[in-house]
Amino acid sequence: MLTRRRFVGYSALSSAMLAYRPLLRSGLGQTPAQRPLRLAILGSVYRRESDMQTIADRFLVGYPCEGEWHIPNVQVVSVYVDQQARRAEAAPSAYQLAMTGARVAQGGLSGRGAAGAQGSERTEVVQHPPEELGLMSDLSKARSQQFGFRLCRNIPEALRCGGDRIAVDAVLTVIEQDEYPSNDKGQILLPRYDFFQQCAQVFEDEGHAVPYFNHKQLSFSFEEAQSMVKTAYRLKFPLLAGSSLPVTWRLPDVDIPLGAEVQEAVMVGVGGFDGMDFDALEALQCMLERRKSGETGVKAVQLLDGGDVWAAGNAGRWSKDLLSSALSRSDTPLGLTVLDGRTQDLVASGVLPQLVKNPAAYCIEYTDGTRATLLMLDGAIMDFNISARVAGHGLVSTQFFLPPDPNQTYSACLAAKIEQMCQTRSTPYPVERTLLTTGLLEACLHSRHRLNQRLETPQLAVNYQPPVESQYART
Repeated sequence: MLTRRRFVGYSALSSAMLAYRPLLRSGLGQTPAQRPLRLAILGSVYRRESDMQTIADRFLVGYPCEGEWHIPNVQVVSVYVDQQARRAEAAPSAYQLAMTGARVAQGGLSGRGAAGAQGSERTEVVQHPPEELGLMSDLSKARSQQFGFRLCRNIPEALRCGGDRIAVDAVLTVIEQDEYPSNDKGQILLPRYDFFQQCAQVFEDEGHAVPYFNHKQLSFSFEEAQSMVKTAYRLKFPLLAGSSLPVTWRLPDVDIPLGAEVQEAVMVGVGGFDGMDFDALEALQCMLERRKSGETGVKAVQLLDGGDVWAAGNAGRWSKDLLSSALSRSDTPLGLTVLDGRTQDLVASGVLPQLVKNPAAYCIEYTDGTRATLLMLDGAIMDFNISARVAGHGLVSTQFFLPPDPNQTYSACLAAKIEQMCQTRSTPYPVERTLLTTGLLEACLHSRHRLNQRLETPQLAVNYQPPVESQYART
């Protein structure tokens, strides 16, 4: 576990390496010609246990990788935090404060860390009292002082680091819920498309584009997501997106054989609508895309909830055998297992309707005839598991392993893919996976909004080939 004492130690090590480049290069076996990749990080909130903190800190202090502590050859040079920028914009001006007799604090949002000025050869490690590290406290200013990156008022400034030209080699965006509104379908209107468009405009204006990573779904809108992918192809920069589930460890270490015939799959997860359901859908997709002929798209979807979920299972809409197989991979069965430690078959015992008060089934009909169902079963388990019936291989089942908070080591698996993409300017897996999953989630939420109707999805005719080599963590 990464304790606060160890975190400070690693922070000091990272800061020393950032200040003294030969130490960083020798530590990674690099030549002096390989300068650190300059990274801009854009997000909504930078507080403890936020997605932004979990991922951004990987590039500040390093992360475990294949049995070693890996410090990326990456320098975070600028950060934009939407929450802080919006609050600063809404704050009264210096003139307004002066008129009320209030004292104006020194410094500002765009100020750099205490020893983080551009071109500085020294970075000071700053200790902060525990009250500054609370769950809801913003960490961006403290991290800026500690690691010397520039805090920016807007996205173009973050890409240009205060200058008039792009001054970064890659962009990382991590946008999550922070008082953003929702629409009538229950979708949170996160500004991922807006962030991307602002970056793309800078790329186009200057005729220079850099690799771009978008955490989780591309947008709440499939149309916007399509536009993002088309823009990346037009401007010729690598675009990678998605969550940690497709790249985390699996228990057991299995995948669907490339080119196999998949007949049906059942994925089991937990979480609310427009939340961890995306992660579960993408985990499902990263396995099913390996089926015969690759991905050819989705024909129709239907989201069921409440008692209709169990009725669909009784009618054979989804396989109880596959559900039992998937749940057999869970390390967190609830019910009697929690009460007295006994093992149990949650399906055969018939206890699921008592354990799961608000079940949901995301029913997916692929164009090639493959059927898949995501069952969100809050109250039955606390992890993510899948089982698929594969011709010639029987049932292929596994758990997508998520180590516990607060370290969330699975995010290190995603950080490694982000670093790989930024360094090689090539994506380890196609962005079309996340594009299709983005559209799947939107279509399912539309089905729920339309009283759980089955919806034809001609817009989801997304074709792509998966990588030949499985991309999840093995060591």
